[in-house]
Amino acid sequence: MAAPNSTTFSHLSFVLVGIPGLEPWHPWISIPFALMYTVAVLGNCGLLLLIATQRRLHEPMFIFLSMLAVADLLLSTTTVPNTLAIFWFGPKDISFSSCLTQVFFVHFGFAVESAILLAMGFDRYVAVCDPLRYTTVLTNEKIGKIATAIVVRSFFIIVPDVFLLKWLPFCASNVIPHSYCEHIGVARLACADISLNIWFGFSVPILTFILDFVFIAVSYVLILRAVFKLPTKEARLKTLSTCASHFCIILLFYVPAFFTLLTHRFGHNIPKHIHILLADLYVLVPPVLNPVVYGMKTKQLREQMVCVLSQTWKWC
Repeated sequence: MAAPNSTTFSHLSFVLVGIPGLEPWHPWISIPFALMYTVAVLGNCGLLLLIATQRRLHEPMFIFLSMLAVADLLLSTTTVPNTLAIFWFGPKDISFSSCLTQVFFVHFGFAVESAILLAMGFDRYVAVCDPLRYTTVLTNEKIGKIATAIVVRSFFIIVPDVFLLKWLPFCASNVIPHSYCEHIGVARLACADISLNIWFGFSVPILTFILDFVFIAVSYVLILRAVFKLPTKEARLKTLSTCASHFCIILLFYVPAFFTLLTHRFGHNIPKHIHILLADLYVLVPPVLNPVVYGMKTKQLREQMVCVLSQTWKWC
């Protein structure tokens, strides 16, 4: 394996070094990362199993939630095992093709999650503002079309990143000061003008996230307008409670997303290891917390979970 400070480039591989400046702490950092990844995998797999096996949960909201769980598993599994290997065993070689594949799936996972949150916002809008047409608007066929649109849109947004990197000439260092391959981090190793990479890698994703966020915000404005028209405080609180989980997930995803994007672009005074640590946490914290938030704040999920556990342990 090439030394982390190598200045020679192999056209076949890069070297990922983890979190630069925190190498002595890698084994200790790996402990919470490994625990969080385990919780993320168990939580999201458990959520998928519960939704798949319980007919009462075969509703649009929970179908979208299962899609979010799949996206969380994709995002965390694409990055965290590789990061843990670096923390445990030191800098790690990764082939150029594998690095491009990781770039695609990391950014694809973010784009898919953003689109799913938008779809969930539409689901909550229909449930609150037009409840009588809920089952006719969000049929299984239409949900399938929404899922297809999410995947196709995310693919065409992200795949240019891969081609922009593939066409770059690399003639200097092959050391990536990161725990996983991401577009701009790899592009900065090129010995060519990367203005197009910076423009596309920053502008297109953030415009996509902003548009998704704006549409979600519009849906919540309409939801709040409908809620305030309800006759009693109890009715308003009950209706708002059905949106609480989704609202928390929105904050978990978009606040760190915009912070990470903006600090990478403008936060030149922030130490490099802080950038990398935040990026590592961003692909891990939402997958850990999403099942927890929905499990705590969604009554139907809690009831079905209690029922399944009770039957498993023969308590009822």
